[in-house]
Amino acid sequence: MRPPKITFIGAGSTIFVKNILGDVFQRPALKTAHIALMDIDPVRLEESHIVVRKLMESADATGSITCHSSRKEALRDADFVVVAFQIGGYEPCTVTDFEVCKRHGLEQTIADTLGPGGIMRALRTIPHLWQICEDMTEVCPNATMLNYVNPMAMNTWAMYARYPQIKQVGLCHSVQGTAEELARDLDISADTLRYRCAGINHMAFYLSLEKKGENGEYTSIYPDLLRAYENGHAPKPNSHSNSRCQNIIRYEMFKKLGYFVTESSEHFAEYTPWFIKPGREDLINRYKVPLDEYPKRCVEQLANWRNELEAYKTAERIEIKPSREYASTIMNAIWTGEPSVIYGNVRNEGLIDNLPQGCCVEVPCLVDSNGLQPTKIGALPSHLAALMQTNINVQTLLTEAMLTENRERVYHAALLDPHTAAVLSIEEIYTLMDDLIAAHGDWLPEWVHP
Repeated sequence: MRPPKITFIGAGSTIFVKNILGDVFQRPALKTAHIALMDIDPVRLEESHIVVRKLMESADATGSITCHSSRKEALRDADFVVVAFQIGGYEPCTVTDFEVCKRHGLEQTIADTLGPGGIMRALRTIPHLWQICEDMTEVCPNATMLNYVNPMAMNTWAMYARYPQIKQVGLCHSVQGTAEELARDLDISADTLRYRCAGINHMAFYLSLEKKGENGEYTSIYPDLLRAYENGHAPKPNSHSNSRCQNIIRYEMFKKLGYFVTESSEHFAEYTPWFIKPGREDLINRYKVPLDEYPKRCVEQLANWRNELEAYKTAERIEIKPSREYASTIMNAIWTGEPSVIYGNVRNEGLIDNLPQGCCVEVPCLVDSNGLQPTKIGALPSHLAALMQTNINVQTLLTEAMLTENRERVYHAALLDPHTAAVLSIEEIYTLMDDLIAAHGDWLPEWVHP
C-alpha cells in the first residue's frame, strides 16, 4: 500500500505544523507519509522544513518531505490537506483590526471569530480558501481538507456553499481542551470524563459532562464544578497560563445557563453584549476581561518561537509530546479504517433541529474509512440555541455577502454583532466599517470597496 500524502497549506505556521506532525509520526500507519509543505514565505517554509525533518528523525519516521511555493503542485494527489494560515498576518491586518476599532471606541480581546475583527478576517480569508478548493477539485478531488483557519464557522460555511463536493471539516481544540481544563479544576484525570457537546464553533456547550466512578458508573460533574467555583477552588489557571486570562466569565455563564461553554472566557467576552462596555472598568476588573489579548499573545508567541527555533536547529532530536489536535486521529481513521470520534465543524444537514439548516455547527463525528459522519443531536436547549443564533446572524450575513458580492451585507453583519451593537450606534458602526475597509485596502476583495 502506498504511503499517504499530507499537504500543509500555510506551512509557515511552524508551531502548528510541529504539533500536527508530532502526532502524525507517532502513528504506525502514517510514519511513511509524504509531507508536502507549502507557504508563500520562503524563510518560514525553510524553518518548517528544518523542524519537520528533525521531527521525522526523532520519531524514526521514514517518509519524505517536499517544499513548494506552488499551491497546486503541493496539492497534487494529496490524501489530506491541512490548512493553517492567517491572511494579512499579525502585521499589518490584525493590528489594523484592533487599532481602528479602538479608535472608534470598540474594545476587543481576540477579534478572530466574530465582530468587526472576525468579519474583516473572513473577507480576507474566504477567497483564498475558495482558491484551494478550486485547486483540490482539479488535482486531488478525493482528498479530505482539515481546516484550522479562523473565523472557523464563516470559512467552513462559505466553502460548503460554493464547493459542496470538497470533503472538509473545520477543526478546533476548544471541546477537548476545555474538558481537560475542567478536569484540572477538579483535580481529576481527563481520561475519566465522557461528554456530549454541540453548538457552533467557539459557542458549543457540554449537554452532558460526566466522570467515571470507581464502580464504573458515570455521574455528572456539573454539581462538583459549581461547588468548586463557589468555594474558590476553580477556575485554576487555564491552558494559556497567564494572569490575564482567568476564566471567570465561563463559570459565571455556567451558573446562569446551566451548561458549560467550550471556548475561553476571553473569546466569550466579545461574542456577547454583557462584558465589555465603554467606561465600565468595574466589569473589566470583576470578570478579568483581557482586552487586546490577541496582539499581546502574538508578540509573546513570536518571541518564544524564535528561541525554540534556534534550539531546534542545533538539537539532534526534538521531544515529541501529544497535542490536543484531532488531525492525526482523522487521518489514521480514514487511512486505516480504525474508527474514532472527533468534534468537527460541519454543515447542519438535519444535525441540530433548532439552528438554521445549512449553517456551520460543531458536533461529534464518527470517522473511519467512509470519512466523516456527523452525529444527529436533535434540538438544543432553547436558551442555548437562542444565544448561538445571535452569532449565526453575523455568520449568515457575512457568508451571503461573500457569495453574492453584496457590500451592504458586510455592514449588516456588523450591525447584528452582539458586542458591537451594545457599544456603538448604527451610524457609528457604519463609520467604523468604512474605516476598516479603507485601512485594509488590497487585502480585501475589490467588490468590498466603494
